[in-house]
Amino acid sequence: VMVYVHDQPALFARICGFFARLGYSIVAARIHTCRHGYALDSFVLLDPENQLPYRDMLSLIEHDLADNLNRLPPLAPPPQGRLSRQARHVALTPEVSIRTDESGKQHILSLTAADRPGLLYAIALVLARHGVSLSSARIMTLGERVEDTFLISGAALGKTATLVHLEEELLEILRL
Repeated sequence: VMVYVHDQPALFARICGFFARLGYSIVAARIHTCRHGYALDSFVLLDPENQLPYRDMLSLIEHDLADNLNRLPPLAPPPQGRLSRQARHVALTPEVSIRTDESGKQHILSLTAADRPGLLYAIALVLARHGVSLSSARIMTLGERVEDTFLISGAALGKTATLVHLEEELLEILRL
């Protein structure tokens, strides 16, 4: 799914929330914020339940996602996804790392954790709550493991205490 829209606060969270509510799993994503104020985001989705025929799924996403992004509804709580049987048997300690990028103007957020439904939306909600803006992201799901990298910015990231709190909150989400 390719999304090209004027950038807005919590856009990534809105898109992830939309897919989570429909029960789709985001297995890969790339997001970019263009210099002219537009977001160009692409998502690779899986429909684990095979809910709709392919053409119906495309129509639903095309219509309802555009409507959702235009209306700006409040962000709903993330669904309580459960770890798969395979993920429960693989010992994977969640990791969160936030470091300054080479320019010193933005931060690089790296996450590793066991995958579960709604995880990316839960991460996006935490970032939105902290007023963090995303410039780009690389989302990868490797079997039961997620490895996500975000280029982030925001006024609050200049404070060490805020960075520590953000890391702790993300780790808590990854452990659920």
